[in-house]
Amino acid sequence: MANQSRRKFMRNSVLGLTALPFGAGILSKTAFAQELPRLDPSSPTAQALNYVEVASEASDHPAYEEGELCSNCMFFNAETEGCQLFPENSVAPEGWCQSWTAKA
Repeated sequence: MANQSRRKFMRNSVLGLTALPFGAGILSKTAFAQELPRLDPSSPTAQALNYVEVASEASDHPAYEEGELCSNCMFFNAETEGCQLFPENSVAPEGWCQSWTAKA
């Protein structure tokens, strides 16, 4: 009788452990998702990198080239509209800053 209980316990434990990665993936995208406040272009950090919310507004900047957008930059996270350069904020997908780097 004790062996059957042990087998049942082990089977249930293994099933629970195999479901864990799937549950963690759901939690990381929903329960732990965080709304990032939009970066203010007049903030010191934004100004330091010449950030603009509309890329065409940077057309007079020597580093700007047409077609460069936050949304196609390697630092941009599409899920949160976050940027590695401005970790506390989200950025406009159609924005630009002088640190723009093409996605690999």
